[in-house]
Amino acid sequence: GNRIFQSMSRRATCLDNAPMESFFHTMKVELYHNKEYTTQEELVNAMISWISYYNNERIKVKLKGKTPVEYRHLALRNIV
Repeated sequence: GNRIFQSMSRRATCLDNAPMESFFHTMKVELYHNKEYTTQEELVNAMISWISYYNNERIKVKLKGKTPVEYRHLALRNIV
């Protein structure tokens, strides 16, 4: 978990983690707070579904009204 993200960051640069911190905060607010899961499997399945929703359906104003996947495809098209 955290070890993967730590290895991607440079030492003493907390801003590298800001996008992931924001992502996990949003996930906790939308998926976890005020909800109860009876099993670990139920929570994991809910997280997998939410991550798919976040990447493929949830529109972000910061991404020009696109989902993260749509914005990435647009950015890749503009590189070529």
